[in-house]
Amino acid sequence: MTQIASKIILNRNFILVLAVVLGLLIGDWASLLKEYTFYILAIVMTFSTTGISTKAMFPLKQMILPMLMGSFLNYVVFGAVIIALSYWLMPTPELFLGFVVIASTPPGVAVIPFSHILDGDLKYAIVGTLGAFISSLFFAPLIVGLFSNIDGGINPLDLFITMVQLVLVPLLISRLLLWQPIKPTIEKVRGKIVDWGFALIIFTAVGLNRQVFFSNFDVLLLVSLVLFLGIFGLGWIYELFSRKLGIKAPAAITQNLLVTIKSSGFAVVTALTLFGEEAAIPSAVMAVFVLAYLLYLSIRKELRDSSK
Repeated sequence: MTQIASKIILNRNFILVLAVVLGLLIGDWASLLKEYTFYILAIVMTFSTTGISTKAMFPLKQMILPMLMGSFLNYVVFGAVIIALSYWLMPTPELFLGFVVIASTPPGVAVIPFSHILDGDLKYAIVGTLGAFISSLFFAPLIVGLFSNIDGGINPLDLFITMVQLVLVPLLISRLLLWQPIKPTIEKVRGKIVDWGFALIIFTAVGLNRQVFFSNFDVLLLVSLVLFLGIFGLGWIYELFSRKLGIKAPAAITQNLLVTIKSSGFAVVTALTLFGEEAAIPSAVMAVFVLAYLLYLSIRKELRDSSK
C-alpha cells in the first residue's frame, strides 16, 4: 500500500495536477515564490536538458534537417496558429502578449520521453528538441520583439540575454552533469527535480491568477478555447496532414509532439518577467492542456494496442 501511494505521489501527472489544485486552494502563498521562479526554472532547465544526449547530434550532416524541422514546427507552425487565434480572441493586450510568449517558448522536454512512450522516433525527438532550444535564442527575441510593439515594445537584447541565461547556460552546464562519475546520480534525481520544479512554477502562476479561475470565467473560456484549438486542433490536423504526405509513423508522432508541446514552466517565468501576472494566465492554463493532450495520446495508444 505504501509503495502504491509513493508511486502516485511521485507520478509526474499527479504532481502537476496537484500544483494546479494547490494554486487554486492556497494561491495566496504564491507571491512568496514569484521572485524565485527565474532561478527555479534555470535549475529545472539544467537538469531537464541532461536528457539531451550530445552523441545524438552526430553525424552532424544527418541532424540538420531534424533540427530545422523541430524549429519550424515549434515556432513557425504553432506560433502562427496561436498568435492568430489569440490576436482575434483575447480581450486585453496582456493576455495576447501571454500567448506571444507561448509562441516564442521552446518545446517541452516531455517531447523526448513521450516520443519513446508513443513509439515515435526518439533520436528525431532529441535532435528536434535540441534544435528548437538553440534556435530559441533567435526566435524568442524576434517573435516577442515584433508583437510586443503593439504594447510599447521591449528591448530584444534584454530577451536575448534572458534566453541565454535560461537556455544556453543550462544546456552547457548540463554537459558537465553528464560527466561519467556523477551521471548515474544525476539520472536518479533528474525526474524529481524537473517535476517538482515545474510544479512550483505552475503553482505560482495559478496562485497569482486564482481570481481568474474563480470569477472571470469569460477570460478563462477564451484562453481555453485558443489552447484547445492550438494543441488538440493543431495536433489532429497535423496527423491528417502527415498521413497524406506519407510521413513514416515514428517521425510523424514525434513531429506531432514538436508542433503541440510547449514548455509551460518556461512560458510562465518569461511572461511574468516581461509582462506581469496577467500575461502568465495563458501559460498557467496551458500546463493543464499540455498534460491533458499527453494523457489523451497515451490512453489512445493503449486502446489501439489492446485492440490489435
